[in-house]
Amino acid sequence: MTDPPYTLIGTAFSTFTRTIALGLQYKKLKYSQIATKPQTRIAQEAHPFAYLPTLIIHEIDGKKVNVKLRESQAIVRFIDRVAPEPSLHVQVGSDAVMPEKMWEFVSFAASYGFPMIEHTVVKPRVKALDEGVLSEAEVQDQIKAGVVELERYLAVAESLMAPDGFVFGEQLTWADFFLFPLLADLRAVPEWRLVSDRLKRWAAQMDTLDAVKATAEGTLSVGARPLD
Repeated sequence: MTDPPYTLIGTAFSTFTRTIALGLQYKKLKYSQIATKPQTRIAQEAHPFAYLPTLIIHEIDGKKVNVKLRESQAIVRFIDRVAPEPSLHVQVGSDAVMPEKMWEFVSFAASYGFPMIEHTVVKPRVKALDEGVLSEAEVQDQIKAGVVELERYLAVAESLMAPDGFVFGEQLTWADFFLFPLLADLRAVPEWRLVSDRLKRWAAQMDTLDAVKATAEGTLSVGARPLD
């Protein structure tokens, strides 16, 4: 059997790693995955700062190579170039004013959504749940500033979305694949109650995608925890 042309470095628990896996699955690109947390020896060998994900490209134009491509948005651009269809870009006639609005949404999710959801609410909440030491009132007090940031981000994200369907209406885009891993994690903690009906409908629609189902294993959304 021929080895897959790509290797994805990163644990399924990593939200950005899942974004890339969603794109690879959706575009039906064959790949293998090496599960590792950031700051491990494997991560350091793949990424100069030992973060996730890295996509190792084993072949370009029929020539054997082992090119390491780091940073999610760079990897996304490569995936689009080698597999332009099915498209994950805003199409003419969508709810977006211009195609670049998709990249704006992607940047907001990566630069603001990730810290405002994961760092301020999800990670401390999961840590508290796993340790079982703090009372619910103590946990809520510990993350109350984070909840304010969470609600701020959710309001902004929803304000940029179409009224129904995916982020930009009928067309699935990279915006959906950058946002989904964050909200899938949020769904695993009690603060999911703060999410609007619009975002809940969007998450339910995302759940129906084969790419989402194929990348669920090993994520917080199904009860997994980071690798030891």
